[in-house]
Amino acid sequence: MIILGLTGSIGMGKSTAAAMLRRIGIPVHDADAAVHRLLAKGGAAVPAIDAAFPGVVLDGAVDRKALGAKVFGHPQELLRLEKILHPMVQEVARRFVQRARAQRRKLVVLDIPLLFETGGEKRCDGVIVVTAPRFLQHARVLARPNMTPERLAQIEKLQMPDAEKRRRADIVIDTGLGRRAACLALRRALRDLTKRQKPVQQKRRVP
Repeated sequence: MIILGLTGSIGMGKSTAAAMLRRIGIPVHDADAAVHRLLAKGGAAVPAIDAAFPGVVLDGAVDRKALGAKVFGHPQELLRLEKILHPMVQEVARRFVQRARAQRRKLVVLDIPLLFETGGEKRCDGVIVVTAPRFLQHARVLARPNMTPERLAQIEKLQMPDAEKRRRADIVIDTGLGRRAACLALRRALRDLTKRQKPVQQKRRVP
């Protein structure tokens, strides 16, 4: 089974690419959705976060806005949060891959925003990076509710530069040419990939 990572900087169209993959029948694990479940009422991460960041849990669920206020712009606090969440998110992804393997799937995708930043590419056979022109990226992000240029700049500091992600990628999809062009490019890349006898960069994957 081929395991592909899907990543891209904020506003590059990663969620759109993930939706395209699902529409063509490829199982996609959404790391962000996994985090939401971990932080929701009854989520596995709630007790540990409550202990580490008093006051951010309301009615049994983590208040993401309150948590963000404690960690955003505070590297040590962010690191403490990551040490709680990352192992849990990785375990959810591991179970997803196990189920897909049991179902004899030929290809699955791990949608992980900070794939390279967290070393997640080591668990993949190859990586898809979505990209777009910087002006378009910023226009998309600044159109989101409660987003400001200052907040965008802070987010970008936490992310690997787009150029470096593209350099490390096995497949690069440009979403700046529209959804149809991106979908066609994605289908073509996957078709070429599955024709090969071995997964791309299989040697770099670790258990």
